[in-house]
Amino acid sequence: MIRALLVDDEQPARERLRQLLAAHPDVEIAGEAEDGMQAAERIAEIAPDVVFLDIQMPGASGLDVAASLGQPRPFVIFCTAFDQYAVDAFELSATDYLLKPVNRARLAAALDRVRHKPSPREQERGLAASTRREGLAPTRFLARRGARFRVVPRADVVAFTFDEGVTRLLTATEQFSMQPTLAALARRLDAAHFCQISRTVIVHLDGVREARPFPDGTGEVLLANGQTVVVARRRWKMLMERLEQA
Repeated sequence: MIRALLVDDEQPARERLRQLLAAHPDVEIAGEAEDGMQAAERIAEIAPDVVFLDIQMPGASGLDVAASLGQPRPFVIFCTAFDQYAVDAFELSATDYLLKPVNRARLAAALDRVRHKPSPREQERGLAASTRREGLAPTRFLARRGARFRVVPRADVVAFTFDEGVTRLLTATEQFSMQPTLAALARRLDAAHFCQISRTVIVHLDGVREARPFPDGTGEVLLANGQTVVVARRRWKMLMERLEQA
């Protein structure tokens, strides 16, 4: 069974997709989303096999959402009224690019592409290690502050933290909220660039400015944004080794 998420800010467009997909008994509609940020939240929540993704939406665009996806990465089929984004879409590893109004033949062809590829969960089991070696971990992250959305390049990230039930992305000058849990982020991140130093903090190795050990085996690091965070005892040695390798 192929579990699908429908993402479009227009209800009629989502309803048409539902009607067209009803002709495919191996496709289950696992959920819907009305904008980019909601799409990112639903993807993290339900882990669909395929996302039918509009491009022009309020807040974060469909391209922003696709750029922020980590592993296991769902198949992405863009459904849009605009053809000028096709190159950008396929650079983000889109499975297909359908122009609205979506017709039955093109939808069937897109689904055949999905059926003949390993599912996201199979990809995760078989390719988790090579994903990081080949640089396929996310290099951009979809984050939010108030009503503003931002796609943050990996190089700008200083740390990810978890505080009062909220995952936060820290840059040198700003702080954003994110939907994924810290544990989910840890599975997606490139180990060559990031290190989890406690239950509530993951640092970007390039964002560490100073490291200070304590007699009890713990320590603290000064980050590029001026914030000091504690390093758990069992993480200190690993962090030192990783900083030497970075």
